[in-house]
Amino acid sequence: MIVVAGESLIDLVPQGTGALAALTPALGGGPYNTAVALGRLGSPTAFCSRVSYDAFGEALLDRLRETGVDVSAVQRGTEPTTLAVASVGPDGSAAYSFYVEGTADRLFTAPAALPPGTRAVSFGTCSLVLEPGASAYEELMRTASAQGLFTALDPNIRPGLIPDADAYRARFESWLPSVSLLKLSEEDARWLGGTPREWLAAGPSAVVITRGGDGLTAFTRDGAEHAVPGEKVDVVDTIGAGDTVNAALLHGLAERAALSPAGLAGLDAEGWTRLLRFAARAAAVTCSRAGAEPPYASELAGV
Repeated sequence: MIVVAGESLIDLVPQGTGALAALTPALGGGPYNTAVALGRLGSPTAFCSRVSYDAFGEALLDRLRETGVDVSAVQRGTEPTTLAVASVGPDGSAAYSFYVEGTADRLFTAPAALPPGTRAVSFGTCSLVLEPGASAYEELMRTASAQGLFTALDPNIRPGLIPDADAYRARFESWLPSVSLLKLSEEDARWLGGTPREWLAAGPSAVVITRGGDGLTAFTRDGAEHAVPGEKVDVVDTIGAGDTVNAALLHGLAERAALSPAGLAGLDAEGWTRLLRFAARAAAVTCSRAGAEPPYASELAGV
């Protein structure tokens, strides 16, 4: 079982140009998208979060259930669902403004236990920024790591939500001893100001950097680098692409019985290349359609 811990929200996606373009609601949130993608790939998955009782919250949970994701670890609240207004650039890239005050997912509390059979826990995005929930997710990360579980982190930086950049960077560094796999975009890496080798020295067994259409590179503790190019595709938008990479990496590692620091260390060059190509292909499929619509396993057969 792979547990994905973090927020779910509603993306309001413009259907046209201009500030007053009609907005269409779409189910989203980085961790939520990762959970859906894992479910579609066929990995046993659970979602650990706090979700509103409002209509948006019910729709979010319905999609998880339809995808086969276990929602028994989801907490509920009467507060509204978080909203993210997306803007899509000419190249398909997405930017967001958030409406987060008084929303349900901010009041997450660390659970007493994770679902039975949990092997890995994935964290990231807004859930590690917005208090008081951020401290609860941080507690869960440290607890999971101390219990010997595989932990994955995608910080997925949203600068507009971070009031004190230096404080966040220090907090990020404090997480690294509890992280098995760190995945981040090259934009995140520039904002954080560190290097893969520095982050590896602080704790993770591997760091994966995504470079959009230019592909992915994995850095490992033995000094190796493994890179693959991006897959060429007509990009509709990039919403959910990084979250799909998270899911593809976790799914691929689970398929290789490598959800452990030792398992990561045991991957050879061919293993890393195949894993990264799988993730690149999965992201390309997501980019080829509107919104966070990750692929099903059948769409990646033979990769």
